[in-house]
Amino acid sequence: MIEVRPIRKEGLDAVLDDLARLRIEVFRAFPYLYDGDMDYERGYLGRFAATPRPFVAAAFDGARLVGAATASPMEEHEDDFAAPLAAAGIAPETVYYCAESVLLPEYRGHGLGHRFFDLREAEGRALGRGHAAFCAVIRPSDHPARPAGYRPLDGFWRKRGYAPVEGGVARFSWRDLGDANETEKPLQLWMRAL
Repeated sequence: MIEVRPIRKEGLDAVLDDLARLRIEVFRAFPYLYDGDMDYERGYLGRFAATPRPFVAAAFDGARLVGAATASPMEEHEDDFAAPLAAAGIAPETVYYCAESVLLPEYRGHGLGHRFFDLREAEGRALGRGHAAFCAVIRPSDHPARPAGYRPLDGFWRKRGYAPVEGGVARFSWRDLGDANETEKPLQLWMRAL
C-alpha cells in the first residue's frame, strides 16, 4: 500500500537525502538525462527547504520514499522560472510553482502522478494562488538518447487542464549524462487556473 502525504517545512529535513537520491535516479532518464550528484542536490534542496513555504507530496512504500513532487510559491523558487511568466504578463506572485515530480518506474501507472498534482494544487489554492505552473524540458524529437516508443507527458498534463504558456520558455543548466560541463536547457512553462 503506497501512502502519499504532504510534507511542509517542519518535516523536510527527514526526507531531503532520500529526495536527493530519488531525483538523481529518476532524472537520469530521458528527457532530463541529468548527471546529478549528492553535493549538488544537497545544495539545491537545501535552498528549497530554506524558503518560507516549501511543500512536498511524498509517496512512501513502507518507510521507503518512492516518489515525490515539490512545490512552492513562484516568487520563492528560482528566478529562472518566474522571469518568463512575468515577460508573458503573468504576475509571479499569483502562481503556485509545481517544480519537480519524480516517481520510480515500477510505481507509475497507478494514479500517483494525479495524487501529486491534487495535493500541490490544493496547497496552491489554500495559499490563495490563482494559477499553478510547472516546466518541462524541451528536447528535439530526433535526440540521440530518445528511447524508441518514448511518449511525452503532454496528454496527461492537458487532461489536468494545463497548457503551454505562449513564449514561456525558461532556461536552466545542468550536466547531461556523458558531458563534462553543464549546458543550458530550454524548459517550456505549462500553466492552468486554480
